[in-house]
Amino acid sequence: MSDGGTGGGAPLRVMVVDDHPMWRDAVARDLAAAGFEVAATAGDGAQAVRLVGAARPDVVVLDLQLPDYSGVEVIGKLAAAGSGARVLVLSASGEQQDVLDAVKAGATGYLVKSASSEELIAAVRRVGAGDAVFTPGLAGLVLGEYRRLAAAPARREDEDAPRLTERETEVLRLVAKGLTYKQIAQRLVLSHRTVQNHVQNTLNKLQLHNRVELVRYALEQGLDDD
Repeated sequence: MSDGGTGGGAPLRVMVVDDHPMWRDAVARDLAAAGFEVAATAGDGAQAVRLVGAARPDVVVLDLQLPDYSGVEVIGKLAAAGSGARVLVLSASGEQQDVLDAVKAGATGYLVKSASSEELIAAVRRVGAGDAVFTPGLAGLVLGEYRRLAAAPARREDEDAPRLTERETEVLRLVAKGLTYKQIAQRLVLSHRTVQNHVQNTLNKLQLHNRVELVRYALEQGLDDD
């Protein structure tokens, strides 16, 4: 059994949201067998929103096609409910617009259902650690959309904008280049936890919520350029 935590601590708590019982149960079994704590399962968006407060999941594995709300609506409702859970979309659709809509709503990752159990388990673990994870081929699409948004007319700079330290800026630059926390730690000769702390401090200073928003900010600032 592999470790369902992010570094030897308590296992990640996961909620699985899918309207197909057999698929939902199979995903829950795979995650439980991998060492994750399956805190709840839900068959529709309304049930997911009702359960999230008590379940307190670290990661929500969410299908986009639900009988009541769309997955994008559920992401918004989970955020409005005060859930700090990161969302990994697991969908049959690999359509570009579905991917972009989910990411813009706040999803931290996106896998298509053709992914293997091993890929899903790895994705849940990485999303729980704060990484943005996408099915191969979709990462470039998301990055391209961020570049397009970054090219839009810039907002007027606020003189009172929070100042990042040199190290935070350095970490942010590598985040913008798509490096994982582990790769950043190796590049800067830091511990994985130190990198996570720098990212969390940066999120707090910039009043951002997740790594996806952080990447967009970094690209807007041109920090992905050498």
